[in-house]
Amino acid sequence: MTLSTLPISYCGNVHPAQTVAELTQVLTTQTARVQRQSEFPIAAGLWLPDAITRELEESPARLEPVATALRENQLACYTLNAFPFGNFHLERVKEQVYLPDWTDPQRLEYTMRCARLLTRLLPDGVEGSISTVPLGFKALADKPDFEQQCITNLLELARQLDELHDATGQVIRLAIEPEPLCVLETTREVIDFFNALRARVDSEALREIVDRHLGVCYDVCHQSVEFEDVAESIADLNRHQIRINKVHITCAIDLENPAQNTAGREFLADFAEKRYLHQTFRNSSTGTVSELDLTAEFARNPPAEWLEADSWRIHFHVPVHADSLGPLSTTRADLKKALAAVAGLEYAPHLEVETYTWTVMPGKDLPDVCDGLTEELAATHRLLNELPKP
Repeated sequence: MTLSTLPISYCGNVHPAQTVAELTQVLTTQTARVQRQSEFPIAAGLWLPDAITRELEESPARLEPVATALRENQLACYTLNAFPFGNFHLERVKEQVYLPDWTDPQRLEYTMRCARLLTRLLPDGVEGSISTVPLGFKALADKPDFEQQCITNLLELARQLDELHDATGQVIRLAIEPEPLCVLETTREVIDFFNALRARVDSEALREIVDRHLGVCYDVCHQSVEFEDVAESIADLNRHQIRINKVHITCAIDLENPAQNTAGREFLADFAEKRYLHQTFRNSSTGTVSELDLTAEFARNPPAEWLEADSWRIHFHVPVHADSLGPLSTTRADLKKALAAVAGLEYAPHLEVETYTWTVMPGKDLPDVCDGLTEELAATHRLLNELPKP
């Protein structure tokens, strides 16, 4: 059994910040408060949008207040979220979060800026990880050589991360994050892509570099939404020697028995909101069927074939300590299975809670963001402690 001994991280994309000053304020107020409220050390998983990375590249000394805020509040930082490139808290984000995709040199340049910054924040002797988009969004990936362009840029990223390793002695691993309706969404698609990527590797030296620096971010609820067996999914990645560099500890919505659960569908309608994309899936005898985004009208008046499904799963990150939300269930059972499978790996991926939806979640009696995050981290700590010991 192998699990990371680093403090559990939570992902900072839940907090708006577009400048270094705003990021520093988030750390000294909100993240520091979560640390104080927790009974164990936690880590800050920073989200650095493009604007912040450019500000820090132009004025490297501006990173010092960030480092000081981490140090003074006993917050480790070993992982970054470089998935959202722009402002993740605009009124409408939706499919724009997947741009620029991995065919665009801007994605490569941005990711390397994040990597260089992370080397300056890493604790001694700790490897870093950076999560990123699953190449792009399927509906927007219309270039005929889309995959090959992505591979070209990812191989170049691996080379540059290797050079950074040589210069700093620090290993930074990219974590490509499969997500519903993206170019990489299923485990099979991830395996096929890594096979294609490796087919472009023309030397043993480059293969070693690629294996060291390129892997995946396993967001548990994403594969649950796809109705995958998460334990088998993790085992498949391991069999194909695809390293899980980071695990996003997440839960999604599960609507059971939609035909009879009218209250559940009515409750679900309140989760339709205008900022983030909430891909919606049902299982059928021929595989999964999807809707691009959840709408209130769809929840209340779905097509007949959707009512006939055993359940729906919706890509809406919900608190990881919740087995249910009113008349709705969650995929928390899959989270437990996934953590047990991760514990069986021969290496220890980084572990990060990523419920970025606290500010758009419906309901009048919700805790504030910091209290909610504190509860999620405590529940995760308990889940990890409950796993069977070797």
